[in-house]
Amino acid sequence: MNATTEAGTTERARRWRLVLGQESNCATLSGGDQAMDSALAALYNRSGRSSRGGVGGSGGRGADLSGSAPRVARWLGDIREYFPSSVVRVMQTDAMERLGLQQMLLEPEMMEAVEPDVHLVGTLLSLNRVMPAEARETAREIVRKVVEDLEKRVAQKTRSEIKGAIDRSTKTHRPRRVADIDWNATIRRNLAHYLPEYNTVIPQTLIGHGRRSQGVQKDVVLAIDQSGSMAPSVVYASVFGAVLASMSTLKTSLVVFDTAVVDLTEQLTDPVEVLFGTQLGGGTNINKAIAYSQGLIDRPTDSIFVLISDLYEGGVRAEMLKRVAAMKAAGVQVVVLLALSDEGAPFYDRHNAAALAELGVPAFACTPDVFPELMAAAIQDQPLDAWVDKHLDE
Repeated sequence: MNATTEAGTTERARRWRLVLGQESNCATLSGGDQAMDSALAALYNRSGRSSRGGVGGSGGRGADLSGSAPRVARWLGDIREYFPSSVVRVMQTDAMERLGLQQMLLEPEMMEAVEPDVHLVGTLLSLNRVMPAEARETAREIVRKVVEDLEKRVAQKTRSEIKGAIDRSTKTHRPRRVADIDWNATIRRNLAHYLPEYNTVIPQTLIGHGRRSQGVQKDVVLAIDQSGSMAPSVVYASVFGAVLASMSTLKTSLVVFDTAVVDLTEQLTDPVEVLFGTQLGGGTNINKAIAYSQGLIDRPTDSIFVLISDLYEGGVRAEMLKRVAAMKAAGVQVVVLLALSDEGAPFYDRHNAAALAELGVPAFACTPDVFPELMAAAIQDQPLDAWVDKHLDE
């Protein structure tokens, strides 16, 4: 047998192994093939048969989302990574029946057994394109309930932190009230006037926090990675984007991206519409997203760019880093979040995170409870590496 024939035989065995499942034992899988096999098994091995030829099936284990929403969301992201879009759509359609998702959406009594959360929202959004029309409205109501609960959780703190940061972001040498005095800055400025006999500093120059007008003071651009692992971050970022957009002192833009970039700024008045405008899963082109975001920034020194991504770049890495460096040089406050969720950092590209850190842009995970404080620090142009170190220590 020559090398070409042997390679062809090995490839056929590999394909049959993926079709028939683990019990066939016709080939040994490794690397990406094992992950692909796991994604297939999660959907087509649920009826107790090793063959994956059928669609639908019954008599196997039941399935719902009551305890498995994170797993289902990861699976939806995995299949987009391992299979072409035409196959993904077939598998998602099969999942609607085989994993019980369609039944859950169509039967109100099923919904009573499921606690809506950000993971469930991510799963529903991933299935949005193949969801039956009669189920889509039910899904929309579930998403709206979760979004409203999140807004109640984060809106007040976000507005309070941002308003305080805007009010205090300008220094003045004539503070009007004692409450406006920046005592740390004032003491540093007047250390030459320390009187040891009285153990005090005579403040000949006061440094205070100025009060800004109610016009737009800062421009905020949120760029959100839509890859499957980022589903909870997409949900939280959409809610925060809507809250920020409601503040007259901020001009907020929101874009989502995979290999394409979609500007959802016009939908920011309704975060539910923002979420249904996303397409979770697929490839990633961070460089393209940053390039588009650069076009939205016309006041660099008064702008904050927030990139929410696991940093796995499918575009041109060197160009991505070059664009971030250009933003920094122009005076933009750049924030890179590996995740905006309660789960902590996902898997992320450590090589790209290290490269960004060398540019003075730390990449880190942030919980929703801390995000308002992060934005306040960015508005006040605080060094974010010091801010991150402080909060990580806590």
